[in-house]
Amino acid sequence: MELGEQASIFTEKHRMLYYECDRTGRATLATLIDIAVLASQDQSDALGLTTDFVQSHGVGWVVTQYAMDITRMPHLDETVTIAVRGSAYNPYFAFREFWIRDENDQELAYITSIWVTMSQTTRKIVKLDEELVTPYHSEAVKRIPRLPRPISFETTDATISKPYQVRFFDIDPNRHVNNAHYFDWLLDTLPADFLLQHDLLHVDVRYENEVQYGHTVTSSVNVLPGEQADQVITSHRIAVGDDKCCEVTIKWQTLATPHD
Repeated sequence: MELGEQASIFTEKHRMLYYECDRTGRATLATLIDIAVLASQDQSDALGLTTDFVQSHGVGWVVTQYAMDITRMPHLDETVTIAVRGSAYNPYFAFREFWIRDENDQELAYITSIWVTMSQTTRKIVKLDEELVTPYHSEAVKRIPRLPRPISFETTDATISKPYQVRFFDIDPNRHVNNAHYFDWLLDTLPADFLLQHDLLHVDVRYENEVQYGHTVTSSVNVLPGEQADQVITSHRIAVGDDKCCEVTIKWQTLATPHD
């Protein structure tokens, strides 16, 4: 039996709206995460595991890692199907999978993720409450799958950096920065010409320290050679002062003809 085979799979459809896309008419990376997490929340609500119910246990769900394989980004007015499954868990970590497919059932993206519960008072990771995971019919395991670690970021003379102020409206009901906002900070550091000349292929994300309201974060990026001549790697870091908050590695496909 494959991992999580008995777990409940939840699906829903979503039409890509103009404010979820960039100037090229493609969904942004932040949107891809937003619609995946929305489906996850809708699954939780359907199981009675609402945000209020989870918070009544004194905790909130927080993602610590993502790994994303992207075939292509959804485009404006396209209706996609998002499927989500809480596949496995151990005492401290939950493993969740997402699939995003087009109207012909072709896979656009496959996302794996690792989640923890964080105390709302201490802001520390706490042991998973069985009451919060049992309804997903996830498989209890000793070890959940390991996700790839991003490249360790190193500042060089070629590093590009930009500061961003964390606003009140960046904070979500779990009382931390909505993790999709990180992707806007990460990608906005790259020049527009780069974004028009490349398509996303793979993204590895690891969150390490919490960003809070009022912080000024610094988003930094290095552009590196890819494994193939027509590919490029970008290495990213979000930091508050000397504290590393998030590291990300992205693999890009270089386009023969840039997007308009």
